[in-house]
Amino acid sequence: MFRNDFKVFDIHGHLPYRLFPPRDRHALVAGYGAERSERMRLTWDFPDAEDDPEEAARPLIDRWADELDKYGIGGLNFLTGLSNDDLSEQIAKYPDKFTGFAYHSIESDDAAEELQRAVDELGLRGYKLFGPLTQIPFDDASLTPVWRFLAERRLPVLIHFGLLGHAGGIVHHPNINPFAIFNTAREYPDIPFIIPHFGAGYFQEPLHLCWSRPNIYIDTSGSNQWVRWMPYELTLETLFRKSCELIGPGRLIFGTDANGFPRGYPYRYLQDQVRVCRDLRFREEDIELIFGNNARRLLGLNITGPAPLPESGIVTS
Repeated sequence: MFRNDFKVFDIHGHLPYRLFPPRDRHALVAGYGAERSERMRLTWDFPDAEDDPEEAARPLIDRWADELDKYGIGGLNFLTGLSNDDLSEQIAKYPDKFTGFAYHSIESDDAAEELQRAVDELGLRGYKLFGPLTQIPFDDASLTPVWRFLAERRLPVLIHFGLLGHAGGIVHHPNINPFAIFNTAREYPDIPFIIPHFGAGYFQEPLHLCWSRPNIYIDTSGSNQWVRWMPYELTLETLFRKSCELIGPGRLIFGTDANGFPRGYPYRYLQDQVRVCRDLRFREEDIELIFGNNARRLLGLNITGPAPLPESGIVTS
């Protein structure tokens, strides 16, 4: 799908992690979720179950390394793990393939100290948060030490906004709208804020944030099936076309939301997104920015292909 020996870098993957506190689910909700999950599996032709016990027993990080080789992916950034130590230990086995973000509660008393430890001692390269799981405003004074550290280091923060979870998940919360980060993004322009899944139901808001702040980025990850739950027509082609024409290719970052087996690496997502960009006649250098080099620049990795854009990501030609 690419020229010049270009290799994709995926900003958005997951090792196993804890999202919701354990709780009982009503049988109706559980059944509804199972039905929708099965429909998605059939739609995308994902495997139903592990068919090789020996393969399933292999270390997870080894399986992910093989998946990248299988599909020719240059690198994958894991946003979550069971702990920062666990994530760091796993990705250290393949430093040429994997990077990782810190993932811990920003509301904990030692959030800033843990973040600094994750960066300085564990080698992690950013911070992952969930808006609808954060119970205080992002501009609350108690979070200032975290934002100051990220700004000093110019480290990226990826925050999930919008619909969260599967059927039965969160659709309403004070921090579900991407606008929740506006005051913080304005106060800390040295922090690159990444909004995944094109906003996951809030597409206008990331575009408006990008209009206002040059440090806002949009990630393309996942199946983006949320477009089907909008009251007006949206398609993957619309998401790419509007994003690129308004903010340029320098602030779009490819991701898949790869998150486990037996599904493995969702290569279909990559194929669909590249097809859309080629149908829209994006320039080759812009495709390379979106599908790897923007992420590499934010993570401090070596750039392949054309020279990186300025920090603003604004295209002038």
